[in-house]
Amino acid sequence: MKQSIDRSRLFWASCLALLVTSLSFGIRAGILNELGTIFNLNGAQLGVITATAFWGFPLAVIIGGMVVDIIGMKRLLIIAFVFHLLGIVLTIFATGYWSLFLSTLLIGIANGTVEAACNPLVATIYAENKTTKLNHFHLWFPGGIVIGTLIVFIFGKIGIGWQVQVATMLVPTLLYGYFFSKLEFPVTERVASGVSTGDMYKAVLSPLFIFMIICMFGTAITELFTGQWIDVLLKSVTDNAILILTLTTGVMVVGRGLAEPVVHRFSPQGVLLISAILSVVGLYLLGHTTGNMIFVGALVFGMGVCYFWPTMIGFVAENLPRTGAVGLNFMGGAGMFAVSLYLIFMGGYYNELVESKLPAGVSDADKVALLAEAKKAAGPEIINVTLIIPIILVFAFTGLVIYMKNRKKTAAVAA
Repeated sequence: MKQSIDRSRLFWASCLALLVTSLSFGIRAGILNELGTIFNLNGAQLGVITATAFWGFPLAVIIGGMVVDIIGMKRLLIIAFVFHLLGIVLTIFATGYWSLFLSTLLIGIANGTVEAACNPLVATIYAENKTTKLNHFHLWFPGGIVIGTLIVFIFGKIGIGWQVQVATMLVPTLLYGYFFSKLEFPVTERVASGVSTGDMYKAVLSPLFIFMIICMFGTAITELFTGQWIDVLLKSVTDNAILILTLTTGVMVVGRGLAEPVVHRFSPQGVLLISAILSVVGLYLLGHTTGNMIFVGALVFGMGVCYFWPTMIGFVAENLPRTGAVGLNFMGGAGMFAVSLYLIFMGGYYNELVESKLPAGVSDADKVALLAEAKKAAGPEIINVTLIIPIILVFAFTGLVIYMKNRKKTAAVAA
């Protein structure tokens, strides 16, 4: 690595870029109900708008992963800066469904481009400690969601509108754009190690990588769908639904900050298994309890999903290094693509559940009065359906732990 490469500043500029990504999730989750009311949007439309960020993300992260070795990480991050700036400004001046759709798509593309550049950047500059540093980097995702939800909660209490809440994202956006424009970047680890492009794509087709991609569908849906829709799903169950998200993501910040001893003690695959078990317990409590027990569920759920995203990427970086930037970014793209489809499906399903719980033949006036109770019943049912996913992951990661243990034994015998 060149002497002029300042990995500490590169790392902190990367954290700022990820902070913008996570602020967009936290603030959007907090204002989703308000946007629905202001622009007269139903659950299906809100689902599509939310999913749009998840469409833009995989599109950008996959394309970015394929070109990052060619154009370099610096150029990719300047592109992310431009799209973030456009998306935030267009959101502030949104007038309805289509303007929200377009602005959310632009922010999604920017978010994916940040991941496409920053995941291989962190893996490159901290090649000796990938999973831990990826966890430290990704703590800014829940960290930004905590900040974003608190912005929504506090600004809402003092009467500051949603446009100003969205505009707060401009500050870290301008900062990371400035810092990255001034810093020197290394080449990616794959390029530096001399692995050919052909070998990289062969590695992406390995059975273990394909297995991890499939698991990424489940870990991303468990974490991001629940977080993004928590205010809609539990709004009628508790007056502090958005604070549940704040608590969950707060736990994730602390957990990722303490990743080093956890990952070294249990191994990445062991951490993933423990995470899946805790996610099952947490989601079950969120869907089956009321009152203060919901906050207990949020605490356990936060502990569960805490290590999912960075440890999935870290596992690939450590155990499948020949997949390079493409491998890391295919993982992120696959996760976000799965979430986008799930959001659309569940948005429509949520509407159907609400309608099914309203008595037939009631007047519009009576329907409004009964709507809150219908939503109260529908939200936990969506959570119960989602609970199936981490249950499947428990079995999948149990198999992964056994496989990696046997592979280690085989390698030791061969040596």
